[in-house]
Amino acid sequence: MDIMVRNASIADVPGISTILRELGWFDTIKAEKEAATLVRIEAIVKAAQNEKCQSVYVAEGDDERVMGYASVHWISYGYLPGPEGFISELYILEADRGHGVGTLLLESIKVEARERGCCRLRLVNIAKRESYHREFYKRLGWEERPGDFSFEYLL
Repeated sequence: MDIMVRNASIADVPGISTILRELGWFDTIKAEKEAATLVRIEAIVKAAQNEKCQSVYVAEGDDERVMGYASVHWISYGYLPGPEGFISELYILEADRGHGVGTLLLESIKVEARERGCCRLRLVNIAKRESYHREFYKRLGWEERPGDFSFEYLL
Protein backbone atom coordinates (compact mmCIF):
# COMPACT_ATOMS: atom_id res chain seq x y z
CA MET A 1 0.00 0.00 0.00
CA ASP A 2 1.22 3.48 -0.85
CA ILE A 3 1.16 6.00 1.99
CA MET A 4 0.99 9.75 1.42
CA VAL A 5 1.67 12.36 4.10
CA ARG A 6 0.02 15.74 3.69
CA ASN A 7 -1.37 18.63 5.72
CA ALA A 8 -4.64 17.76 7.39
CA SER A 9 -7.91 19.12 6.05
CA ILE A 10 -11.36 19.35 7.59
CA ALA A 11 -12.27 16.14 5.74
CA ASP A 12 -9.67 14.33 7.90
CA VAL A 13 -11.30 15.23 11.22
CA PRO A 14 -13.35 11.99 11.50
CA GLY A 15 -10.24 9.90 10.76
CA ILE A 16 -8.22 11.71 13.43
CA SER A 17 -11.09 11.27 15.89
CA THR A 18 -11.20 7.54 15.12
CA ILE A 19 -7.50 7.22 15.94
CA LEU A 20 -7.83 9.05 19.28
CA ARG A 21 -10.92 7.11 20.29
CA GLU A 22 -9.37 3.77 19.30
CA LEU A 23 -6.32 4.42 21.49
CA GLY A 24 -8.49 4.62 24.61
CA TRP A 25 -5.72 6.48 26.47
CA PHE A 26 -7.39 9.79 27.18
CA ASP A 27 -10.01 10.24 29.90
CA THR A 28 -11.35 13.38 28.25
CA ILE A 29 -12.17 11.52 25.06
CA LYS A 30 -13.53 8.47 26.90
CA ALA A 31 -15.93 10.72 28.83
CA GLU A 32 -17.26 12.77 25.93
CA LYS A 33 -19.54 12.10 22.99
CA GLU A 34 -17.84 11.75 19.62
CA ALA A 35 -19.42 15.01 18.43
CA ALA A 36 -17.42 16.93 21.05
CA THR A 37 -14.19 15.26 19.92
CA LEU A 38 -14.96 16.17 16.31
CA VAL A 39 -15.59 19.82 17.21
CA ARG A 40 -12.28 20.09 19.09
CA ILE A 41 -10.26 18.40 16.34
CA GLU A 42 -11.87 20.57 13.67
CA ALA A 43 -10.84 23.69 15.61
CA ILE A 44 -7.26 22.42 15.80
CA VAL A 45 -7.10 21.63 12.10
CA LYS A 46 -8.56 25.05 11.22
CA ALA A 47 -6.04 26.78 13.48
CA ALA A 48 -3.19 24.88 11.85
CA GLN A 49 -4.44 25.94 8.41
CA ASN A 50 -4.68 29.62 9.43
CA GLU A 51 -1.71 30.12 11.76
CA LYS A 52 2.01 29.62 11.30
CA CYS A 53 2.66 28.23 14.80
CA GLN A 54 1.14 24.75 14.33
CA SER A 55 1.03 22.05 11.67
CA VAL A 56 -1.15 18.95 11.54
CA TYR A 57 -0.24 16.13 9.16
CA VAL A 58 -2.11 12.99 8.20
CA ALA A 59 -0.78 9.80 6.67
CA GLU A 60 -3.28 8.47 4.18
CA GLY A 61 -3.35 5.11 2.46
CA ASP A 62 -4.21 4.69 -1.21
CA ASP A 63 -7.69 3.77 0.03
CA GLU A 64 -7.91 7.41 1.29
CA ARG A 65 -8.16 6.22 4.90
CA VAL A 66 -6.35 8.23 7.60
CA MET A 67 -3.82 5.79 9.05
CA GLY A 68 -2.08 8.18 11.42
CA TYR A 69 -1.53 11.82 12.22
CA ALA A 70 0.93 14.17 13.87
CA SER A 71 0.67 17.65 15.34
CA VAL A 72 3.66 19.98 15.65
CA HIS A 73 3.96 23.32 17.42
CA TRP A 74 6.64 25.71 16.13
CA ILE A 75 8.14 27.60 19.07
CA SER A 76 10.82 30.30 19.25
CA TYR A 77 13.01 30.68 22.33
CA GLY A 78 15.36 33.51 23.23
CA TYR A 79 18.16 31.09 24.06
CA LEU A 80 18.13 29.04 20.84
CA PRO A 81 19.58 30.05 17.47
CA GLY A 82 16.38 28.95 15.71
CA PRO A 83 12.87 27.75 16.46
CA GLU A 84 12.02 24.34 17.87
CA GLY A 85 9.40 21.99 16.52
CA PHE A 86 7.58 20.29 19.39
CA ILE A 87 5.71 17.19 18.28
CA SER A 88 2.75 17.04 20.63
CA GLU A 89 0.91 14.19 18.95
CA LEU A 90 1.97 11.25 16.78
CA TYR A 91 -0.61 8.47 16.72
CA ILE A 92 -1.20 5.59 14.34
CA LEU A 93 -4.19 3.26 14.04
CA GLU A 94 -3.29 -0.04 15.66
CA ALA A 95 -3.83 -2.00 12.43
CA ASP A 96 -1.43 0.30 10.58
CA ARG A 97 1.48 0.23 13.03
CA GLY A 98 4.70 -1.32 11.83
CA HIS A 99 4.17 -0.25 8.20
CA GLY A 100 6.28 2.91 8.23
CA VAL A 101 3.46 5.37 8.87
CA GLY A 102 5.11 7.01 11.89
CA THR A 103 8.45 7.20 10.11
CA LEU A 104 6.87 8.96 7.12
CA LEU A 105 5.11 11.45 9.39
CA LEU A 106 8.38 12.22 11.18
CA GLU A 107 10.22 12.66 7.86
CA SER A 108 7.61 15.19 6.71
CA ILE A 109 8.00 17.08 9.98
CA LYS A 110 11.80 17.15 9.51
CA VAL A 111 11.36 18.65 6.04
CA GLU A 112 9.16 21.45 7.36
CA ALA A 113 11.47 22.01 10.34
CA ARG A 114 14.42 22.54 8.00
CA GLU A 115 12.36 24.89 5.82
CA ARG A 116 11.48 26.91 8.94
CA GLY A 117 15.12 27.09 10.06
CA CYS A 118 14.54 25.04 13.20
CA CYS A 119 17.53 23.98 15.27
CA ARG A 120 15.83 20.99 16.88
CA LEU A 121 12.74 18.84 17.17
CA ARG A 122 11.47 17.53 20.50
CA LEU A 123 8.74 15.22 21.71
CA VAL A 124 7.67 13.33 24.80
CA ASN A 125 7.36 9.54 24.62
CA ILE A 126 5.60 8.05 27.64
CA ALA A 127 7.70 5.23 29.11
CA LYS A 128 4.76 2.83 29.39
CA ARG A 129 3.89 3.14 25.68
CA GLU A 130 4.72 0.37 23.22
CA SER A 131 6.67 2.80 21.03
CA TYR A 132 9.02 3.53 23.93
CA HIS A 133 9.67 -0.14 24.59
CA ARG A 134 10.25 -0.84 20.89
CA GLU A 135 12.69 2.11 20.90
CA PHE A 136 10.90 3.52 17.87
CA TYR A 137 12.42 6.99 18.17
CA LYS A 138 15.90 5.78 19.09
CA ARG A 139 16.00 3.59 15.98
CA LEU A 140 15.27 6.70 13.92
CA GLY A 141 18.16 8.66 15.45
CA TRP A 142 16.32 10.49 18.24
CA GLU A 143 18.18 10.77 21.53
CA GLU A 144 16.59 10.41 24.93
CA ARG A 145 17.58 13.39 27.06
CA PRO A 146 18.96 12.12 30.36
CA GLY A 147 17.71 13.97 33.38
CA ASP A 148 14.63 15.42 31.68
CA PHE A 149 11.48 15.10 33.70
CA SER A 150 7.96 15.93 32.67
CA PHE A 151 5.82 18.14 34.90
CA GLU A 152 2.28 19.37 34.53
CA TYR A 153 0.08 21.89 36.28
CA LEU A 154 -3.62 21.22 35.86
CA LEU A 155 -5.93 24.23 35.72
